[in-house]
Amino acid sequence: MSTRDVVIIGSGPAGLTAAIYTARANLAPLLIEGVHAGGQLALTTEVENYPGFHHAIMGPDLIKEMRAQAGRFGTEFLHGDVSAVDIKRTPFTLTIGGERSVETRTLIIASGASANMLGLKSERRLLGHGVSTCATCDGFFFRGKELVVVGGGDAAMEEALFLTKFATRVTVVHRRDALRASKIMQDRARKNAKIGFIWNTVVEDILGDPVVTGVRLRDVKSGAVTENRCDGVFVAIGHSPNTKLFKDQLKLDDKGYVLTHDGTKTSVPGVFAGGDVQDHVYRQAITAAGSGCMAAMDCERYLESSGH
Repeated sequence: MSTRDVVIIGSGPAGLTAAIYTARANLAPLLIEGVHAGGQLALTTEVENYPGFHHAIMGPDLIKEMRAQAGRFGTEFLHGDVSAVDIKRTPFTLTIGGERSVETRTLIIASGASANMLGLKSERRLLGHGVSTCATCDGFFFRGKELVVVGGGDAAMEEALFLTKFATRVTVVHRRDALRASKIMQDRARKNAKIGFIWNTVVEDILGDPVVTGVRLRDVKSGAVTENRCDGVFVAIGHSPNTKLFKDQLKLDDKGYVLTHDGTKTSVPGVFAGGDVQDHVYRQAITAAGSGCMAAMDCERYLESSGH
């Protein structure tokens, strides 16, 4: 088994940008793109805030263009999920699908983070058609609409406040009778005349076909079921970084995100991380792409300093 110079885990904007840069540096990267390739952008409809596309571009089309660009410079793609990693010794070893093994001198982790969902069939069906997990990404499309935000933490309050720039009304649905958000975020949301609250309530179903037209709600105390009309549902119950494989091998923060320092370096020399797997603040395609570029450059310098 030959040892690669660079292996990249993840095929979203961070992983693909890292592939473009390492490929152009003649490092012949191998990108493991996963069974569900493309990251969060693959689930996104129109993208209007990525530079260079003034007429907007569909998320899957943007990923397709990035992938083609990486391939043009010699990136090799491997379809499959990484089932195990060993980064305690060099070269690092990755197992794909429980079968094939790959060795590499450096590793770029760009496996992203997954938005926590409610688990409803209608939620998946209407994702990108009125259901969203990112107000910054999609809020503009709901100008003059009535929206529902699900959640009670800081993320939910941030989403609700941002959406008031576009929506006529934002209703926060929370399963408890008090918010978990910080005091300052609670105060901001409560003082905003466009934001209302429905307490002790869960979303049982999201209504509409082919787009969202409302939600079916259930009061967790009385059991009463009601239907509320709305034009969009923003699920804001947090994100989970895709870092289970690295739990006992890399330093992670208390939420499971990879800790980086001096750019994209991790606690293991030769292992770098970019994108949402280490960023729980910005979570944008453009910031992910930027950190993918940084990871590639850090990786190239590491290989040069170690004589490869």
